[in-house]
Amino acid sequence: MKLRELVFINAFVVALTLAIVNFYFQGSFYDLTITFVITLVICYIVFYYLIERYIYSKIKLIYKLIHNLKLGKDLKDALGEYVSNDPINDVEIEVKEWARVKKIEIDALKQQEQFRRDFLGNISHELKTPLFAVQGYIEALQDEAMEDPALAKQFLEKASRNIDRLSLLIKDLDSISKLESGEIQLSYKKFDLTALIKEVIDQMELKARTQKVQLVFKDKYHVPTWVNADRDKICQVLINLIDNSIKYGRENGTTSIKTFELHDQILVEVTDDGIGIEEKYLPRLFERFFRTDMSRSRQIGGSGLGLAIVKHILEAHQQTITVRSTEGLGSTFAFTLARAKASFPI
Repeated sequence: MKLRELVFINAFVVALTLAIVNFYFQGSFYDLTITFVITLVICYIVFYYLIERYIYSKIKLIYKLIHNLKLGKDLKDALGEYVSNDPINDVEIEVKEWARVKKIEIDALKQQEQFRRDFLGNISHELKTPLFAVQGYIEALQDEAMEDPALAKQFLEKASRNIDRLSLLIKDLDSISKLESGEIQLSYKKFDLTALIKEVIDQMELKARTQKVQLVFKDKYHVPTWVNADRDKICQVLINLIDNSIKYGRENGTTSIKTFELHDQILVEVTDDGIGIEEKYLPRLFERFFRTDMSRSRQIGGSGLGLAIVKHILEAHQQTITVRSTEGLGSTFAFTLARAKASFPI
Protein backbone atom coordinates (compact mmCIF):
# COMPACT_ATOMS: atom_id res chain seq x y z
CA MET A 1 0.00 0.00 0.00
CA LYS A 2 1.36 3.42 -0.99
CA LEU A 3 1.84 6.28 1.47
CA ARG A 4 -0.95 8.49 0.11
CA GLU A 5 -3.45 5.65 0.22
CA LEU A 6 -2.44 4.79 3.80
CA VAL A 7 -2.71 8.41 4.95
CA PHE A 8 -6.04 8.92 3.20
CA ILE A 9 -7.59 5.83 4.81
CA ASN A 10 -6.49 6.96 8.27
CA ALA A 11 -7.70 10.51 7.71
CA PHE A 12 -11.01 9.24 6.29
CA VAL A 13 -11.65 7.00 9.32
CA VAL A 14 -10.91 9.84 11.77
CA ALA A 15 -13.00 12.36 9.80
CA LEU A 16 -15.94 9.98 9.50
CA THR A 17 -15.83 9.18 13.20
CA LEU A 18 -15.86 12.86 14.23
CA ALA A 19 -18.60 13.67 11.71
CA ILE A 20 -20.83 10.90 13.11
CA VAL A 21 -20.21 12.06 16.68
CA ASN A 22 -21.03 15.64 15.64
CA PHE A 23 -24.21 14.49 13.90
CA TYR A 24 -25.22 12.55 17.00
CA PHE A 25 -25.11 15.68 19.15
CA GLN A 26 -26.11 18.33 16.58
CA GLY A 27 -28.44 16.34 14.35
CA SER A 28 -27.47 18.41 11.29
CA PHE A 29 -26.31 16.96 7.97
CA TYR A 30 -24.70 20.32 7.16
CA ASP A 31 -22.56 20.18 10.29
CA LEU A 32 -21.76 16.54 9.54
CA THR A 33 -20.52 17.45 6.04
CA ILE A 34 -18.48 20.46 7.19
CA THR A 35 -16.93 18.48 10.03
CA PHE A 36 -16.11 15.56 7.75
CA VAL A 37 -14.45 17.70 5.03
CA ILE A 38 -12.43 19.89 7.39
CA THR A 39 -11.29 16.96 9.51
CA LEU A 40 -10.39 14.93 6.43
CA VAL A 41 -8.22 17.74 4.99
CA ILE A 42 -6.51 18.56 8.29
CA CYS A 43 -5.91 14.94 9.21
CA TYR A 44 -4.57 14.11 5.77
CA ILE A 45 -2.06 16.99 5.89
CA VAL A 46 -0.97 16.30 9.49
CA PHE A 47 -0.80 12.52 9.09
CA TYR A 48 1.06 12.78 5.81
CA TYR A 49 3.66 15.13 7.32
CA LEU A 50 4.15 13.08 10.47
CA ILE A 51 4.27 9.67 8.77
CA GLU A 52 6.48 10.93 5.96
CA ARG A 53 8.98 12.56 8.30
CA TYR A 54 9.16 10.16 11.20
CA ILE A 55 8.19 6.77 9.75
CA TYR A 56 8.09 6.58 5.97
CA SER A 57 11.50 8.17 5.37
CA LYS A 58 13.13 5.72 7.77
CA ILE A 59 11.38 2.77 6.10
CA LYS A 60 12.66 4.00 2.73
CA LEU A 61 16.18 4.22 4.14
CA ILE A 62 15.94 0.67 5.56
CA TYR A 63 14.60 -0.60 2.25
CA LYS A 64 17.41 1.05 0.27
CA LEU A 65 20.04 -0.40 2.60
CA ILE A 66 18.61 -3.93 2.38
CA HIS A 67 18.12 -3.68 -1.38
CA ASN A 68 21.66 -2.42 -1.96
CA LEU A 69 23.14 -5.06 0.34
CA LYS A 70 21.32 -7.78 -1.59
CA LEU A 71 22.50 -6.39 -4.91
CA GLY A 72 26.11 -6.08 -3.86
CA LYS A 73 28.50 -3.32 -4.80
CA ASP A 74 28.94 -4.22 -8.48
CA LEU A 75 25.24 -4.51 -9.29
CA LYS A 76 24.41 -1.39 -7.25
CA ASP A 77 26.96 0.64 -9.21
CA ALA A 78 25.60 -0.72 -12.48
CA LEU A 79 21.93 -0.13 -11.71
CA GLY A 80 22.29 2.99 -9.59
CA GLU A 81 20.23 3.87 -6.54
CA TYR A 82 16.83 2.25 -6.56
CA VAL A 83 13.80 3.80 -4.87
CA SER A 84 10.65 1.73 -4.58
CA ASN A 85 7.22 3.19 -5.25
CA ASP A 86 5.85 1.20 -2.35
CA PRO A 87 8.64 0.65 0.19
CA ILE A 88 6.29 -0.33 3.02
CA ASN A 89 5.12 -3.41 1.13
CA ASP A 90 8.45 -4.03 -0.60
CA VAL A 91 10.48 -3.82 2.58
CA GLU A 92 8.37 -6.65 4.04
CA ILE A 93 9.01 -8.77 0.96
CA GLU A 94 12.71 -7.91 0.91
CA VAL A 95 13.18 -8.64 4.62
CA LYS A 96 11.39 -12.00 4.37
CA GLU A 97 13.45 -12.99 1.34
CA TRP A 98 16.66 -11.76 2.94
CA ALA A 99 15.86 -13.64 6.14
CA ARG A 100 15.19 -16.82 4.14
CA VAL A 101 18.52 -16.51 2.30
CA LYS A 102 20.41 -15.77 5.49
CA LYS A 103 18.81 -18.76 7.21
CA ILE A 104 20.00 -20.99 4.38
CA GLU A 105 23.49 -19.48 4.67
CA ILE A 106 23.53 -19.97 8.45
CA ASP A 107 22.37 -23.57 8.10
CA ALA A 108 25.11 -24.16 5.51
CA LEU A 109 27.70 -22.61 7.82
CA LYS A 110 26.51 -24.83 10.69
CA GLN A 111 26.83 -27.89 8.47
CA GLN A 112 30.30 -26.81 7.39
CA GLU A 113 31.30 -26.25 11.00
CA GLN A 114 30.04 -29.72 11.91
CA PHE A 115 31.85 -31.15 8.90
CA ARG A 116 35.04 -29.32 9.98
CA ARG A 117 34.81 -30.77 13.49
CA ASP A 118 34.13 -34.25 12.14
CA PHE A 119 36.98 -33.91 9.66
CA LEU A 120 39.47 -32.78 12.32
CA GLY A 121 38.38 -35.61 14.61
CA ASN A 122 38.64 -38.18 11.82
CA ILE A 123 42.00 -37.04 10.51
CA SER A 124 43.36 -36.91 14.05
CA HIS A 125 42.29 -40.50 14.60
CA GLU A 126 43.54 -41.66 11.21
CA LEU A 127 46.96 -40.12 11.82
CA LYS A 128 47.28 -41.27 15.42
CA THR A 129 46.57 -44.94 14.69
CA PRO A 130 49.60 -45.65 12.46
CA LEU A 131 51.85 -43.20 14.35
CA PHE A 132 51.17 -44.84 17.69
CA ALA A 133 51.67 -48.27 16.13
CA VAL A 134 55.05 -47.26 14.69
CA GLN A 135 56.02 -45.67 18.00
CA GLY A 136 55.09 -48.88 19.84
CA TYR A 137 57.16 -51.10 17.56
CA ILE A 138 60.17 -48.79 17.76
CA GLU A 139 59.99 -48.71 21.57
CA ALA A 140 59.74 -52.51 21.62
CA LEU A 141 62.83 -52.75 19.40
CA GLN A 142 64.70 -50.36 21.66
CA ASP A 143 63.78 -52.34 24.76
CA GLU A 144 64.40 -55.97 23.97
CA ALA A 145 63.38 -57.11 20.54
CA MET A 146 66.81 -56.50 19.02
CA GLU A 147 68.05 -59.58 20.87
CA ASP A 148 65.68 -61.70 18.77
CA PRO A 149 66.37 -61.06 15.03
CA ALA A 150 63.15 -62.81 13.91
CA LEU A 151 60.99 -60.74 16.26
CA ALA A 152 62.86 -57.57 15.32
CA LYS A 153 62.23 -58.25 11.64
CA GLN A 154 58.53 -58.85 12.36
CA PHE A 155 58.25 -55.55 14.24
CA LEU A 156 60.04 -53.69 11.46
CA GLU A 157 57.69 -55.14 8.85
CA LYS A 158 54.65 -54.05 10.89
CA ALA A 159 56.12 -50.59 11.39
CA SER A 160 56.77 -50.39 7.64
CA ARG A 161 53.13 -51.27 6.85
CA ASN A 162 51.91 -48.52 9.19
CA ILE A 163 54.28 -46.02 7.59
CA ASP A 164 52.92 -47.03 4.18
CA ARG A 165 49.39 -46.45 5.48
CA LEU A 166 50.41 -43.03 6.80
CA SER A 167 52.08 -42.18 3.49
CA LEU A 168 48.92 -43.22 1.58
CA LEU A 169 46.77 -41.05 3.83
CA ILE A 170 48.97 -37.99 3.33
CA LYS A 171 49.13 -38.61 -0.42
CA ASP A 172 45.32 -38.85 -0.68
CA LEU A 173 44.84 -35.72 1.44
CA ASP A 174 47.26 -33.86 -0.82
CA SER A 175 45.36 -35.06 -3.90
CA ILE A 176 42.02 -33.84 -2.56
CA SER A 177 43.51 -30.50 -1.54
CA LYS A 178 44.97 -29.95 -5.01
CA LEU A 179 41.75 -31.00 -6.73
CA GLU A 180 39.71 -28.59 -4.61
CA SER A 181 42.10 -25.69 -5.15
CA GLY A 182 42.38 -26.33 -8.88
CA GLU A 183 46.15 -26.87 -8.69
CA ILE A 184 45.83 -30.12 -10.62
CA GLN A 185 45.10 -29.31 -14.25
CA LEU A 186 43.18 -31.92 -16.19
CA SER A 187 44.80 -33.16 -19.36
CA TYR A 188 41.84 -33.79 -21.67
CA LYS A 189 42.31 -36.15 -24.56
CA LYS A 190 40.29 -38.62 -26.56
CA PHE A 191 40.89 -42.23 -25.55
CA ASP A 192 39.27 -45.66 -25.67
CA LEU A 193 37.46 -46.25 -22.36
CA THR A 194 37.02 -49.96 -23.12
CA ALA A 195 40.77 -50.45 -23.38
CA LEU A 196 41.32 -48.53 -20.13
CA ILE A 197 38.78 -50.67 -18.24
CA LYS A 198 40.53 -53.84 -19.46
CA GLU A 199 43.88 -52.44 -18.30
CA VAL A 200 42.49 -51.68 -14.83
CA ILE A 201 40.91 -55.14 -14.58
CA ASP A 202 44.26 -56.75 -15.44
CA GLN A 203 45.90 -54.57 -12.81
CA MET A 204 43.33 -55.48 -10.12
CA GLU A 205 43.03 -59.17 -11.05
CA LEU A 206 45.56 -60.43 -8.49
CA LYS A 207 43.94 -58.56 -5.61
CA ALA A 208 40.47 -59.73 -6.69
CA ARG A 209 41.67 -63.35 -6.86
CA THR A 210 43.19 -63.03 -3.39
CA GLN A 211 39.85 -61.80 -2.03
CA LYS A 212 38.02 -64.47 -4.07
CA VAL A 213 36.12 -61.91 -6.13
CA GLN A 214 35.61 -62.34 -9.87
CA LEU A 215 35.94 -59.27 -12.10
CA VAL A 216 33.55 -59.35 -15.05
CA PHE A 217 33.72 -57.20 -18.18
CA LYS A 218 31.76 -59.05 -20.83
CA ASP A 219 33.15 -59.92 -24.25
CA LYS A 220 30.53 -57.76 -25.93
CA TYR A 221 32.67 -54.76 -25.03
CA HIS A 222 35.14 -55.35 -27.85
CA VAL A 223 34.20 -52.18 -29.74
CA PRO A 224 36.13 -49.04 -28.71
CA THR A 225 34.22 -46.54 -26.57
CA TRP A 226 35.66 -43.09 -27.15
CA VAL A 227 35.51 -40.49 -24.39
CA ASN A 228 37.07 -37.08 -23.81
CA ALA A 229 38.67 -36.86 -20.36
CA ASP A 230 41.92 -37.06 -18.39
CA ARG A 231 42.92 -40.70 -18.91
CA ASP A 232 45.13 -40.96 -15.81
CA LYS A 233 42.48 -39.46 -13.54
CA ILE A 234 39.73 -41.71 -14.90
CA CYS A 235 42.08 -44.66 -14.41
CA GLN A 236 42.33 -43.60 -10.75
CA VAL A 237 38.52 -43.42 -10.53
CA LEU A 238 38.14 -46.95 -11.91
CA ILE A 239 40.86 -48.34 -9.63
CA ASN A 240 39.27 -46.76 -6.55
CA LEU A 241 35.77 -48.01 -7.40
CA ILE A 242 36.87 -51.54 -8.29
CA ASP A 243 39.16 -51.69 -5.24
CA ASN A 244 36.23 -50.56 -3.09
CA SER A 245 33.98 -53.27 -4.57
CA ILE A 246 36.65 -55.93 -3.88
CA LYS A 247 37.09 -54.80 -0.25
CA TYR A 248 33.38 -54.87 0.53
CA GLY A 249 32.41 -57.71 -1.78
CA ARG A 250 31.47 -61.13 -0.51
CA GLU A 251 33.67 -64.19 -0.80
CA ASN A 252 33.21 -65.91 -4.18
CA GLY A 253 31.29 -62.83 -5.28
CA THR A 254 31.39 -60.83 -8.49
CA THR A 255 32.22 -57.26 -9.51
CA SER A 256 30.93 -56.36 -12.94
CA ILE A 257 31.78 -53.29 -15.02
CA LYS A 258 29.32 -52.10 -17.65
CA THR A 259 29.17 -49.16 -20.05
CA PHE A 260 26.13 -47.57 -21.67
CA GLU A 261 25.98 -45.09 -24.52
CA LEU A 262 23.84 -42.02 -23.81
CA HIS A 263 23.19 -39.05 -26.09
CA ASP A 264 26.44 -37.16 -25.48
CA GLN A 265 27.81 -39.14 -22.56
CA ILE A 266 29.06 -42.60 -21.63
CA LEU A 267 27.67 -44.11 -18.43
CA VAL A 268 29.97 -46.46 -16.51
CA GLU A 269 28.62 -48.76 -13.77
CA VAL A 270 30.66 -50.74 -11.24
CA THR A 271 28.41 -53.27 -9.49
CA ASP A 272 29.20 -55.71 -6.70
CA ASP A 273 27.11 -58.27 -4.84
CA GLY A 274 28.67 -57.58 -1.47
CA ILE A 275 27.41 -56.36 1.89
CA GLY A 276 25.62 -53.33 0.50
CA ILE A 277 24.99 -50.01 2.25
CA GLU A 278 22.10 -48.86 4.39
CA GLU A 279 20.01 -46.20 2.66
CA LYS A 280 20.54 -43.67 5.47
CA TYR A 281 24.30 -43.69 4.78
CA LEU A 282 24.10 -43.07 1.01
CA PRO A 283 23.99 -39.22 1.13
CA ARG A 284 27.23 -39.14 3.16
CA LEU A 285 29.10 -41.84 1.30
CA PHE A 286 31.42 -39.45 -0.57
CA GLU A 287 32.46 -37.50 2.53
CA ARG A 288 36.07 -37.70 3.62
CA PHE A 289 36.77 -40.49 6.11
CA PHE A 290 33.10 -41.50 6.24
CA ARG A 291 32.77 -45.20 7.00
CA THR A 292 29.55 -47.12 7.48
CA ASP A 293 31.26 -49.77 9.59
CA MET A 294 34.25 -48.27 11.39
CA SER A 295 35.70 -51.51 12.78
CA ARG A 296 35.42 -53.50 9.54
CA SER A 297 36.68 -50.60 7.42
CA ARG A 298 39.80 -50.22 9.52
CA GLN A 299 40.49 -53.94 9.33
CA ILE A 300 40.19 -53.78 5.54
CA GLY A 301 42.51 -50.79 5.36
CA GLY A 302 42.71 -47.79 3.05
CA SER A 303 42.80 -44.08 3.77
CA GLY A 304 39.04 -43.57 3.85
CA LEU A 305 39.41 -40.95 1.10
CA GLY A 306 38.98 -43.07 -2.03
CA LEU A 307 35.35 -42.16 -2.77
CA ALA A 308 35.95 -38.50 -1.90
CA ILE A 309 38.79 -38.42 -4.45
CA VAL A 310 36.56 -40.11 -7.04
CA LYS A 311 33.87 -37.46 -6.54
CA HIS A 312 36.36 -34.59 -6.81
CA ILE A 313 37.90 -35.97 -10.00
CA LEU A 314 34.51 -36.37 -11.68
CA GLU A 315 33.31 -32.95 -10.51
CA ALA A 316 36.50 -31.48 -11.99
CA HIS A 317 35.39 -33.11 -15.28
CA GLN A 318 31.94 -31.52 -14.73
CA GLN A 319 30.47 -35.01 -14.54
CA THR A 320 28.44 -36.79 -11.87
CA ILE A 321 28.65 -39.94 -9.80
CA THR A 322 25.73 -41.68 -8.10
CA VAL A 323 25.29 -44.75 -5.94
CA ARG A 324 22.41 -47.11 -5.38
CA SER A 325 22.62 -49.92 -2.89
CA THR A 326 20.60 -52.48 -0.99
CA GLU A 327 21.93 -53.80 2.28
CA GLY A 328 22.91 -57.44 1.90
CA LEU A 329 22.55 -57.44 -1.89
CA GLY A 330 25.29 -55.15 -3.16
CA SER A 331 26.02 -51.69 -4.53
CA THR A 332 26.29 -49.97 -7.89
CA PHE A 333 28.42 -46.88 -8.48
CA ALA A 334 27.63 -45.08 -11.73
CA PHE A 335 29.44 -42.13 -13.29
CA THR A 336 29.33 -40.30 -16.59
CA LEU A 337 32.01 -39.14 -19.02
CA ALA A 338 31.81 -36.85 -22.03
CA ARG A 339 31.44 -38.88 -25.18
CA ALA A 340 33.89 -38.27 -28.06
CA LYS A 341 33.60 -39.08 -31.71
CA ALA A 342 35.10 -42.41 -32.73
CA SER A 343 38.58 -42.47 -34.17
CA PHE A 344 39.41 -44.71 -37.07
CA PRO A 345 42.90 -45.83 -38.06
CA ILE A 346 44.19 -44.43 -41.31
